[in-house]
Amino acid sequence: MDNNTAIQLVNITKSFGAVKANENVSFDIRKHEILALLGENGSGKTTVMNMLAGIYYPDEGEIFVNGKQVSIKDPKDAFDLGIGMIHQHYKLIDVFTALENIVLGLKPGDNNDMASARTRVNDICSRYGFEMDLDMKVYDMTVSQKQTLEIIKVLYRGADILILDEPTAVLTPQETERLFTIIRNMRNDGKAIVIITHKLNEVLEISDRVTILRKGHFIGTVNTKETNEKELTEMMVGEKITLDINRDLIEEKHLRLQVRNLTVINNENKKVVDDVSFDLYSGEILGIAGISGSGQKELLEAIMGLQKSEEGSSVIYYSTAHGVHELVGLSTREIISYGLHLAFVPEDRLGMGLVGNMGMTDNVMLKRYRKGKGPFLHRAQPQQMAIKIKDELEVDTPSLDYPVRRLSGGNVQKVLVGREINNKPTVLMTAYAVRGLDINTSYAIYNLLNEQKKHGVAVVYVGEDLDVLLALSDRILVLCNGKVNGILDGRSAHKEEVGMLMTNLKKGDQHE
Repeated sequence: MDNNTAIQLVNITKSFGAVKANENVSFDIRKHEILALLGENGSGKTTVMNMLAGIYYPDEGEIFVNGKQVSIKDPKDAFDLGIGMIHQHYKLIDVFTALENIVLGLKPGDNNDMASARTRVNDICSRYGFEMDLDMKVYDMTVSQKQTLEIIKVLYRGADILILDEPTAVLTPQETERLFTIIRNMRNDGKAIVIITHKLNEVLEISDRVTILRKGHFIGTVNTKETNEKELTEMMVGEKITLDINRDLIEEKHLRLQVRNLTVINNENKKVVDDVSFDLYSGEILGIAGISGSGQKELLEAIMGLQKSEEGSSVIYYSTAHGVHELVGLSTREIISYGLHLAFVPEDRLGMGLVGNMGMTDNVMLKRYRKGKGPFLHRAQPQQMAIKIKDELEVDTPSLDYPVRRLSGGNVQKVLVGREINNKPTVLMTAYAVRGLDINTSYAIYNLLNEQKKHGVAVVYVGEDLDVLLALSDRILVLCNGKVNGILDGRSAHKEEVGMLMTNLKKGDQHE
């Protein structure tokens, strides 16, 4: 082991019951390096990093830190060894300031009083290029600011090895570029950085080396400058796949939804959807962009009757078979009972979309049971539909009655999307349909949505990856603080243009 190796993993194995999350995994992490960790869902990426962070303990294998074999039994052991992990879900106290969160949990003394801590944190910010108001409360922060705070917090505790789990999942292009600048500064200062991500374009931009895991096994490590998206994908998946998103141009279009002045106020009396207006047509994919919490989720739920819309709001549904209907004021049950063919794939797959303890057949029946003409439910047709979904989408499940909560995230999403599509909607709305899914499953979902578009369905796609939005969407509606900040042509829009609209509300649209 040379002096440049920060961590060496040797034959790491970890099982959860009968499932081996990692088996004989060996690779190293180097100082002055950004290492990208790639793999499909269930490949064991986060599990192996959680063992370095003290969340899990390996069943077998050895871990060496700076050449010395160590035992990491809890997060304190990890911090004592200079290892800090920034998880996808931030561990901050909302009512505390940034500085209070940084020193929280540390023993008094050792320069941890508030004045000394402020000085040390300011030095860290200057050294790496962070921008942070140390007196700002967490509940006033953006997602990017919270992430910045988490990174500063682990640096303050002395971390020289940083692990970032999906760090750009909800960042704008501008925020991502600022984060990458900081990560490069940390690397140049001698830190060892590990990034767990699904975004191949970012892997190629930011990393020095790439380590690939597949189904819990180590596949290989390559130098980033010597590889490309195609090679990395084949190593992840184990076979050649096509990374192309089709975007057919459909000439014949019909108006399906006319949204006017739609406003939603949440329980905190805040306008989360603010006077939103747009049209949606058959044969198109309307992408919706916005930083996290800009009203995307509430907008779709209001159209579907799951959120109450304020007076003056209007959502008119146009159908050749069922005529014209005003949806505002209708519940989801009423929308379905009227035979209006709207489908919704929600962000919360198991909480709102499916019942976790039920199998595929029963979850299909949930969507159809009100169509029965008596008190008895017939399973034949839902079972046929479940078989069709399983076969066409290649859902990996032991049986149709196997609880969906036990399936992987990708398979759960296939069940949900498949069920909604098989009900033959004229409007299909999806919220973060590929969040957390591996690249192979993600492209399967993109192709499904495009097929629906070609069949005359009006598709709404809410997503976080701007590269995908620009490649998939015919038009892109940009939300900022709950308002429509622009509607762009997906074929001619630029990533930077969308990013600016996501963060900077036009003067004419601001509240007085």
